[in-house]
Amino acid sequence: MFGINTKNLRGDLFGGITAGVVALPLALAFGEASGAGPIAGLYGAIIVGFFASLFGGTSSQISGPTGPMVVVFAGVYATLNGSPELVFAVVVLAGLIQILFGVLRFGQYIRLVPYPVVSGFMSGIGCIIIALQFSRLFGHEPEGGGTIPALAAIPASVLDPNFVALALGIITLVIVFKWPKALGRFVPAPLAALIIGTVTSAMMAGAPILGDIPTGLPSFIMPMFSGDTFLIVAEAALILAVLGSIDSLLTSLVADNMTRTRHDSNKELIGQGIGNTVAGLFGGVPGAGATMRTAINIRTGGLTKLSGITHSILLLAVVVALGPLASQIPHAVLAGILVKTGYDIIDFAYIKRAHKGPRWDLALMVLVVLLTVFVDLITAVMAGVVMAALAFVKEISDAQLEALGDIDNKSLSLELTEEEVALLNSVGNKISLFDFGGPLSFGAAADAGHHVREKSKGISALILDFSRVPHVDVSAARAVETIGSDAHAANKEVFVSGMSDDVRTMLGDLNNEYCLSHGVNFKTRVDAIRAAVEYLQETERKLVSA
Repeated sequence: MFGINTKNLRGDLFGGITAGVVALPLALAFGEASGAGPIAGLYGAIIVGFFASLFGGTSSQISGPTGPMVVVFAGVYATLNGSPELVFAVVVLAGLIQILFGVLRFGQYIRLVPYPVVSGFMSGIGCIIIALQFSRLFGHEPEGGGTIPALAAIPASVLDPNFVALALGIITLVIVFKWPKALGRFVPAPLAALIIGTVTSAMMAGAPILGDIPTGLPSFIMPMFSGDTFLIVAEAALILAVLGSIDSLLTSLVADNMTRTRHDSNKELIGQGIGNTVAGLFGGVPGAGATMRTAINIRTGGLTKLSGITHSILLLAVVVALGPLASQIPHAVLAGILVKTGYDIIDFAYIKRAHKGPRWDLALMVLVVLLTVFVDLITAVMAGVVMAALAFVKEISDAQLEALGDIDNKSLSLELTEEEVALLNSVGNKISLFDFGGPLSFGAAADAGHHVREKSKGISALILDFSRVPHVDVSAARAVETIGSDAHAANKEVFVSGMSDDVRTMLGDLNNEYCLSHGVNFKTRVDAIRAAVEYLQETERKLVSA
């Protein structure tokens, strides 16, 4: 029923166990960073990981709390003063929105966010995670929520360090950054840092630790919100839903590349939505597809939904049995693990090469980073997408205007036949022929009239060839109207060829046909040229006889 395949049982079990081991310290760290507590991070990893695997559309994906989701959730938790009913109402609503995205088949559209924007907000999130954890490495808690208070607290933390916490933080950073790959196949670096840091803390007391952590199964939380908090809850839920969807689908693409498979993006959104909805009902931190955990799962043999389910079962066993041990974990150790996570999220691969690519893409990426760090994620993504779309429309418009060929534009070579060349030469330079190379975007349409006007100075007739134009929108129709109106004002005749019925209907519906002098749509370009030549010759004969 759920598409669980046991043909790769050994690989799925080993992959799921390995992913669960890697997820344990991250879930604790993300839970602590969110404000809801380490146990909330574990609950989120268990619940989102289980239901997203069971109902999702990416068989090998491991889901759970991720850096981007926790950054947003931590802001929500601080804004709503830690009220469980309000905070987890946001998570439930975010999950329901994700389900709606999947049902409405928005998956293919969410993935269209340009790479510089994705790179920018992921790098920005990495910077936020590092900023939020920096003071904890020195044994201090930053006052207030958000990036700016965290940055403001760094100088004081550095000048007044808790040396035990700092030592543990340095040990953790050395392990997570320098852990040998050979050992990493047996004990992942984050888990090694967690164990070594906690044992070291037991031998040199003085660093702040997590303290009591609840054990056992989570309790049901009834989400509630009032009229004055509805907008805050709805806005935060939309941000979480969009961010979680993007995060998950990007991880799905990574999984596709590694397994040579193809995920179902809409089904994946539904699975992620179900996971977050249930997580919110039981006090779990929201999650998404986790790239590192997914990659580890695949590399160690996990290929089907069973691996994600195994990962969740392992974490559930930890929650039930090992809570007292987890309570001894120092804050500085989790901070060190999260600093490495933030570092990994920053897109250094693109940053190192960005100066060799288009400068606009680099500027866009930097803008999104700054907005992410100092404003908020949704503003960063929206501004990035809008600016990227405008830049793309500008590029397309320039290309379309360049392709709006005329007989004087030698670089485009309109491939005129010998008959067409002969006809045009017979009347000198009195005819301008314009070939629309395809549909006009609204950006190109805005300048098309000016382009034709400039190119047709001193001529007596225009030929507009629509042979390669399957349809026009309102902007393009108005551009055609402008061309025709300008021609009439300058006493120039307009001849049209190759116009499809759809295009002509569109022009007629907008009452733009009057701009086309003869009301005739010549079937071919050569027919329009013949008519234009005959018109000019007849006009010349009338002038001579007069």
